[in-house]
Amino acid sequence: MNDTTPSAAANPRHTAPPPTERVAMLRWMRENLFNSPINSMITVIIALFLVFALPDFIQWALFQSVWSGDHEACRAATGACWAVVGEKHRPMLFGVYPYDQHWRLILALVTYLSVIAATMTPAFWKVKILMPLWIFNLIVTLILMWGGVLGLQPIETSQWGGLPLTMVLFTGTVVFGSPLAVLLALGRRSHLPGIKSICVVFIESLRGVPLITILFVAVNVFPLFLPEGLEFDKLLRVMAGMAIFFACYQAEVIRGGLQAVPRGQIEAAEALGLSYWQLMRRIVLPQALRICLPGLVNHIIAAFKNTSFVLIIGLFDILTATTAVMEDPVWRIFFVEAYLFVALIYFVFCFALSKYSQLVERWLGEGRRF
Repeated sequence: MNDTTPSAAANPRHTAPPPTERVAMLRWMRENLFNSPINSMITVIIALFLVFALPDFIQWALFQSVWSGDHEACRAATGACWAVVGEKHRPMLFGVYPYDQHWRLILALVTYLSVIAATMTPAFWKVKILMPLWIFNLIVTLILMWGGVLGLQPIETSQWGGLPLTMVLFTGTVVFGSPLAVLLALGRRSHLPGIKSICVVFIESLRGVPLITILFVAVNVFPLFLPEGLEFDKLLRVMAGMAIFFACYQAEVIRGGLQAVPRGQIEAAEALGLSYWQLMRRIVLPQALRICLPGLVNHIIAAFKNTSFVLIIGLFDILTATTAVMEDPVWRIFFVEAYLFVALIYFVFCFALSKYSQLVERWLGEGRRF
């Protein structure tokens, strides 16, 4: 007896072969690039731009460029002068830090990259591991850069600069600002009027002023209110100001995640006798942070780029150090290549943060938790 049912025999789609790669690609292009007149026009414009501009850029950046040599070789060439990066990479990356102590900055960067590699490993994705690890990284970096202990030569923070300074400011901002953001978000949703009012005023007051204003207050105004003889280093004041500014914005993102947690889960946990902090730690915060993770990472990336504002108060991050280096009249005309090098560093860090957040989202989507 034939087992083929009439419906299967009458419907040839059940036996049709899968679409080829070419058909699948055409379908993807039709659904994503040419699905409307506006999208089609934008696609055509971008394609024309790439066809006419990209080959010239590749010729300028790669095939006609100068990778080593002096400024005379660069002036004679028609392409990019990447030799400026080789000639000026130390002051660009390390600022005015003493030349003979650059090994300390290199060691600090190696430590920093090692911690980043560990952070990318799922085995370390526990709050009780990540937070101490990053705090340890910050302490080691500060010891290497500051000195004064373990036989290291003391280096004033006024001589810090370049990429290590950017990393220190960014790490301090996120490490100290994130816990404060959680507390502010919880305080703003508190049932106690006093705590709620303080958190609301604190958040709205700091969100209503630019970061430059907060840095100016931290550097120039805050010392006026300290007792005579008591003084905090300028870098610590700047880091505290950036962390507070970061926390106020992150608090609103976290508050949005807290509001998305179903009220029924909170009531069920309260009925089981969980205390407030047990409820937050076990039920509410894991779900809220997973919901608002894209927004959190967005502000973390913004915090990394905001480190360039320290120019206002006399600190030289990597962007400011590059600007100062390119005042050299011999290499000044090759500023485009120098800034492209800095832009590449910013892109690599920001892109890595973005991909890391996507990896964490998938990991949390599998039902796991920190």
